[in-house]
Amino acid sequence: MSSVHGTSVDIPTPDGVADAYVAYPDDGAAHPGVLVFQDAFGLRPSLRALADRIASHGYTVLVPNMFYRAGRAPLFDLPDPIVMAERPDILQGIMPLMMQLTPEVVKSDSGALLEWMAAFPQIAAGPVGLTGYCMGGRLVVYTAAAHPDRVAAGAAFHTGHLITDDGSSPHLVVDSITAELYLAPADNDQSMSPEHIETFAKALDAAGVRHTTEVYEGAVHGYTQSDTEAYNAEAAERHYRELLALYDRTLRQH
Repeated sequence: MSSVHGTSVDIPTPDGVADAYVAYPDDGAAHPGVLVFQDAFGLRPSLRALADRIASHGYTVLVPNMFYRAGRAPLFDLPDPIVMAERPDILQGIMPLMMQLTPEVVKSDSGALLEWMAAFPQIAAGPVGLTGYCMGGRLVVYTAAAHPDRVAAGAAFHTGHLITDDGSSPHLVVDSITAELYLAPADNDQSMSPEHIETFAKALDAAGVRHTTEVYEGAVHGYTQSDTEAYNAEAAERHYRELLALYDRTLRQH
């Protein structure tokens, strides 16, 4: 593993400026790019640490504040650890921001992020990898569908609501995806039932998308996030192994 340099950056978008964190090996070379989509709690130290760990394996990793329209991160006064039962008020502030991230908005934002990545000296030429956590998994699907020529791989960990009853359901946009996908829903996740997992997999099969779905048994929604009550160290380590294996086989060949 390489030593890592991390820094804050500002990225212009059609709707303003997104604050972000970028981490890359401290070796002066360009490395394959990875775009990390946050969970609902946003850009914070634990996600920067996650980016550093991925970067240490030879990737340049960007983590944007996808709630930038509401201000710079941190936007919420989060307890440590994050225990939702103790602070139900947090979701009241988060939900409206999540609702703003429609497929059209994500297409616009991700286009700006990918454009910035293509120009960043520490990112090698070629398609990038995506990973998303909780709500971020939806953004992975939307981005891979909107920019198939720019995305070689995408992963979604403990993501829910991939099947919804409205026109923005992620399973409705997968036809254009050319990336390889890895999905790791949590066991007993109320936001992603076994029926929804099967329906999404069938949609990917019908679209001819290369994909793997593995339910992480005994893990709950949010299992990768080290600053939350949901954190599961064993499942989180498995997530890193599978994510890096996905990137190694899809990004290293370019």
